[in-house]
Amino acid sequence: MSWDFETDPEFQTQLDWVERFVDEEVEPLEHVLGSPWDIHDPRFVTLVRPLQEQVKARKLWACHLAPHQGGQGYGQMKLALLNEILGRAHFAPIVFGCQAPDTGNSEILSHYGSAAQKKKYLEPLLANRIVSCFAMTEPQGGADPKVFKTRAVQDGGDWVITGEKWFASNARYAEFFIVMVVTDPDAPPYQQMSMFIVPKDAPGLTIMRNVGLADEPVPTHGYLKFDGVRVPASDMLGQPGEAFAVAQTRLGGGRIHHAMRTIGQAKKAFDQLCERALSRTTQGELLADKQMVQEKIADSWCQLEQFRLLVLRTAWRIDKYQDYMRVRKDISAVKALMPKVLHDIAERALHIHGSLGASLEMPYTDQLVLSYHMGLADGPTEVHKVTVARQVLRDYQACTELFPAYHRPRAKAAAEAKYRHLLG
Repeated sequence: MSWDFETDPEFQTQLDWVERFVDEEVEPLEHVLGSPWDIHDPRFVTLVRPLQEQVKARKLWACHLAPHQGGQGYGQMKLALLNEILGRAHFAPIVFGCQAPDTGNSEILSHYGSAAQKKKYLEPLLANRIVSCFAMTEPQGGADPKVFKTRAVQDGGDWVITGEKWFASNARYAEFFIVMVVTDPDAPPYQQMSMFIVPKDAPGLTIMRNVGLADEPVPTHGYLKFDGVRVPASDMLGQPGEAFAVAQTRLGGGRIHHAMRTIGQAKKAFDQLCERALSRTTQGELLADKQMVQEKIADSWCQLEQFRLLVLRTAWRIDKYQDYMRVRKDISAVKALMPKVLHDIAERALHIHGSLGASLEMPYTDQLVLSYHMGLADGPTEVHKVTVARQVLRDYQACTELFPAYHRPRAKAAAEAKYRHLLG
């Protein structure tokens, strides 16, 4: 059996360039710009567009895409190694053309969009001339689609949408929205909904307010109201009732990209934790020499390395099997662990930085809130743990005997019978 933990030299050269580039050119952007999705801000054009050109020249633009979409066709292993670097900087994904939710929405348009829709929406989206929104969750039911109320009713050649969507990803700057709505409330739960493209200027569509996360300089996620929004039937993506199949398409490799970038955020907090421990003294002794601080450093390193290995192994299995259902357990395990890894390391870094760490002058409170958000995005942590357990139990069988085969008296009797002819 062969096993290799090394990166091929040619790609490692690219990763070395990316690390320097993100550190020197991309990380500083978050201190002088607002939202990474505010692509029409003149300052964005001045500072970010030239960096994007450098990325394109290195053939590192939108590496998640297949070659026919203009990407490099990288597998998940290479994307994992790349994204853990990009995760260190808020602007890195958009500088490298792999920002959410545009990546997932481009997958939907690639698979289900018409030629006209690809020309109007997909091409400028891939070129980052526009950004998009994915609107699924609703205020009364979160991410549980079985309680969605936003309806679309057919009227001639159009569909008319009425209802509300909550925390619609980056709606503030989006040119169009991909929206999941109920079209057949009498169908089985997972066949009730359909997916539509809705332009930002559609009559009846209102952003009631923008909602932000602690780590975002500008609130960007929309609380949307659809008041008789009319869209042509041709703007349905897929067939009626296929919204879940369409939504699964947008996940693709993005199922673990959040985890890959979380490694970058956690590693950044860990690096700062270690530097602080070596830089500050209390009670006449370096923090780094105190055993309870050493415990925090050791726990953080072990936790991060364990998680990173699981993510890389999951990426390797995705590449190997080309079947997400076969790797479903691994992906759910990654998602279940991801929030706690970032939370724990950010909390330790905050604590070692004292009042400075708890202040707005450091990123740790933002990272803590982000860790909680990660426990909700792409499904709650509890759901992923249930998936892991169910997938694990499929490999086991119930014992039909009163005592199991591993019961010591039974195992002893079996062993004595096995070796009786040798032991006499």
